[in-house]
Amino acid sequence: MSKSIFNPVAIFSSLISIVLSCSSGPGQPEVSVNADSLATVLEESLKKHIFGAWFPLVIDSADGGYFSNLTSDMKVAENQPKMIVSQGRHVWTASQAAAFLNDPAYEGYAGHGVKFLIEHMWDKEYGGFYNLRTKSGGSPGGPSADDKRAYGNAFAIYGLSSYYNLTGDTIALNYARKAFRWLDEHSRDKENGGYIDRMNRMGTWLSRTGAGMGQNRRTSRVAWKDFNSSIHLLEAFTELYIAWPDELVRERLNEMMHLVRDTFTTPKGYLTLFFTEDWTPVSNRDSGNLVIRQRSGMDHISFGHDIETAFLLLEASHALGIENDTTTLRIAKKLVDHTLENGFDKKSGGLFDAGYYFPGNDTVTILNESADWWVQSEAMNSLLLMSAVFPDEPRYMKAFLEIWKHIDAYLIDKEHGEWYIKGLYYNPEAKNAPKGSIWKTGYHNSRAMMNCIRILRDEYELARHFAAPGTFLRLD
Repeated sequence: MSKSIFNPVAIFSSLISIVLSCSSGPGQPEVSVNADSLATVLEESLKKHIFGAWFPLVIDSADGGYFSNLTSDMKVAENQPKMIVSQGRHVWTASQAAAFLNDPAYEGYAGHGVKFLIEHMWDKEYGGFYNLRTKSGGSPGGPSADDKRAYGNAFAIYGLSSYYNLTGDTIALNYARKAFRWLDEHSRDKENGGYIDRMNRMGTWLSRTGAGMGQNRRTSRVAWKDFNSSIHLLEAFTELYIAWPDELVRERLNEMMHLVRDTFTTPKGYLTLFFTEDWTPVSNRDSGNLVIRQRSGMDHISFGHDIETAFLLLEASHALGIENDTTTLRIAKKLVDHTLENGFDKKSGGLFDAGYYFPGNDTVTILNESADWWVQSEAMNSLLLMSAVFPDEPRYMKAFLEIWKHIDAYLIDKEHGEWYIKGLYYNPEAKNAPKGSIWKTGYHNSRAMMNCIRILRDEYELARHFAAPGTFLRLD
């Protein structure tokens, strides 16, 4: 596609009247930016405060894999469990960094993690990746010590596929394939479609406890299907299909794209969080407001997941090679628009965590003002993508700049590196919170920064694909 149709530099330069603070602290002057200068700012921050903060610090040279827990000042903590989610995310991040920076050192960091996944996190007897191991790769003990999760296996597939796409290492791809086949045999609901997240070591489904249900906590008699494992299976299958264009992978990727797009996404433009096996939504809407708040963990609007899903749907559609996919683009836009209209904080410039449509109310009530680091990352990514695809709607660019301003002011630790777990605007205590954990790595923010840099430099195929003539112009 020609630059005259999609030229982010021209688009961004035309918006130089929007002022962005790229200062290192209070009192520093504000500067106007265009695409080139903003891309440079983002790249410098990415290298220094994300890639350079995590690597090689998290490399566990004694036991393999990556350290999980890091202190607020980015030091390795004493307790170091290893979870498949964070281990797989580190493999993905290091693989992506190696390609982005053209730096072979990061290829080594990624390969280091791949070795641990294969040798210690793969169940050599029953198959599938364990959810949690000790620092040295053994069982942590306890009744659920050897349980497995579709969510975690998704990130193993994601990381291993990314490493294969970087290196051509067929051993890594083989284990990604094995994990995919294990999920297809054990996690997938062959009658109703979709995947069950929680399984024991042998792959038997586990019933879901009533997470987030407060004093009314109960145990469900069924295994729930959840939004979070589903969108990350979508993400993992996208990466796997790029590495291994197998027909069954294509079928499952297409299935997950349609389930997330057409079943999980509500008409208003947000995700239903949980379903029973037969796709009955798990909802608190028939309860009173107090119970709704108490049980909000299993039924709320998750702004970060909604805006992240917009990107993941477009990525999946592009990987499948679907031309003029106005349906997926329309739903992705609806997810972003609903988030922007209902979850954006005009005071801080950040994105809220959670909200709810209480019965009888057509407006969203904010349940959690916390501006989590990953939420801002995903907002940054999808907003800039929407700005590129819909350059005639400057609200996306304006919101993107506000999000970046919030990140720069309240999330990036310019002294120790990495981002705080929550924005300091509402959570100043987060300055002393751990920077790394089994759940917190550099995956969300590094992906957002890399994608935004590519968009700004007109190097991102996904943006060019959906900005093609005859795509967004036909939306109504």
